[in-house]
Amino acid sequence: MGTRYEETFQRDFDRIRGKVRQMVELVLRALEDSTEAFFTADRPKAYLVVLRDQHIDELERDLDRLCLEFLIRQQPVAGPLRFVYSTIKINQNLERVGDYAESIARNSLRVSHLDLRFLHDRYREMTSLVIPMLRDAARAFVDQDPDLARKTMKSESEADRFRTIINTEVVQYRQEGRIPLEAMTPLLTIARRLERVSDQADNLCEEVIYACTGEYSKHKGADFFRVLFVDQHNSCLSQIAEAVANSLGEPKFLFTSAGIDPKPMHPETAEFLKERGLDVSHHKSKGIDQVPNLDYYQVVIAFGPETLNAIRMPGKTVLLDWNLEDPCALSQSPEQAKAAFERAYKFMEQHLRDLTQAMLGAEIEPARITGSTS
Repeated sequence: MGTRYEETFQRDFDRIRGKVRQMVELVLRALEDSTEAFFTADRPKAYLVVLRDQHIDELERDLDRLCLEFLIRQQPVAGPLRFVYSTIKINQNLERVGDYAESIARNSLRVSHLDLRFLHDRYREMTSLVIPMLRDAARAFVDQDPDLARKTMKSESEADRFRTIINTEVVQYRQEGRIPLEAMTPLLTIARRLERVSDQADNLCEEVIYACTGEYSKHKGADFFRVLFVDQHNSCLSQIAEAVANSLGEPKFLFTSAGIDPKPMHPETAEFLKERGLDVSHHKSKGIDQVPNLDYYQVVIAFGPETLNAIRMPGKTVLLDWNLEDPCALSQSPEQAKAAFERAYKFMEQHLRDLTQAMLGAEIEPARITGSTS
């Protein structure tokens, strides 16, 4: 009886491992083809990546089903249980990498008519780092090799560095007139997708360590609550919100701001915040694509319905709309402008205190919630 159980257990276990290998092969192929399509302006290859993405989605569902059936039928414990639990999570990670490959392919189609060979070197360097990182992370999982996982995780910060360099160079090339405005978003998006591949590889490595040792490495974004403020130009309301939020002194929160079409901070905004004693000398306007680790933000606050409709975030991100009048966008007297700034400031201060309290939830001491001094 025990032998029969062991046979079926091993058979089901091997089927899951085999499906993981198939998933890895499909995702790596999609990533390699999408980047090659970008470098060579190969439109048929880019379209093929987009069309094949449905196969990755189908395989993700098959692997999920196998894992759930294994849990029900075999009721594993200890190592096998950790392996299957981790497989369910890395299955999602790999599917996301497939989505990133599809996005790279779609954006390569948007710039395929341009001669961009002069900026390919940086992208090739980043690709030559990111794809091997994903491959090693997947091999570490299939082979259950925690040492390889730890070694692979060291490359993640280098991918972040490459993305920063690429973003800077793309902006510089635009300012020099070497690339058209329409190419900026696709080029920045491709760099961001490559950087997110390295993040997913890092996640895979964390799951390897957990599956093999039971040691759970917290996600690097889990120690902080991340809140992003977005308006049209990152020149007024979103900058005020970031300054007010940081003035609250909440150690468990990371606040930042961005714009749909970023422009320098409005002088009236800087002057108002200076009068309030808030230092914004280090604040720089930026676009949403320039926000590091954007997918880790739990809450995004948009100023106005147009901004809200322009934001695309992962499903788990909470989107809020603070529909305030923009003091910098209205034709008004200095007194009226100052009153509008004051109203916005007061609203933000009150709502940010309430929001941070709600996000901290059970971590807040009862006395802090009730205002009791006892």
